[in-house]
Amino acid sequence: DSPEIKEEVIRKDDRLLSLLKDVYVESRDPPVQVKDGGGEHLPSKQVEKRLTKLGHLEALDVKKVSKGKISLVEALTLLNNHKLQPQIWTAEKIAAEYSLELKEVNSLLEFFIPFTVLEFPKKPKKAITSHEPKKLA
Repeated sequence: DSPEIKEEVIRKDDRLLSLLKDVYVESRDPPVQVKDGGGEHLPSKQVEKRLTKLGHLEALDVKKVSKGKISLVEALTLLNNHKLQPQIWTAEKIAAEYSLELKEVNSLLEFFIPFTVLEFPKKPKKAITSHEPKKLA
C-alpha cells in the first residue's frame, strides 16, 4: 500500500533491460527416433474371458471375468455350495466349473469358510408366581 513500493515496482531499470536484451536463447528439439517394433503399446496376449455363473445374483456383480479368476459373488456362492454339499461340490468340480487351478481351489476351501448363522431355541419363560407365606400347621 505504500507509494514508494508501488513506484519501485512500476519503475523501469535501464541497466536490467540492457542485460536482458543481450540474452539470446536458442532451443532445438532432439531428432525423433522411430523405434523398430511398432506395436509395443498393444498387449502381447489377449486375456481370455468367461461369463460369470451367478444365476439370480447377476445384478450384484460383474458380467465377465478373466479365466483363472472368480468374482466376489461367485466365490461366496461356491464356498456356500461346498459347505452345504461337499460330496457334490468337490474341489475338482469347482476347479472345472470356474476354470480355476486345483491348488488354488484347495487353498480357497481350506482358508475361507462362510459364516454360519445359528439361532438358539428360545427358552420358555417361567411364570412368576406370587410367593405366599407358607402356613405352618
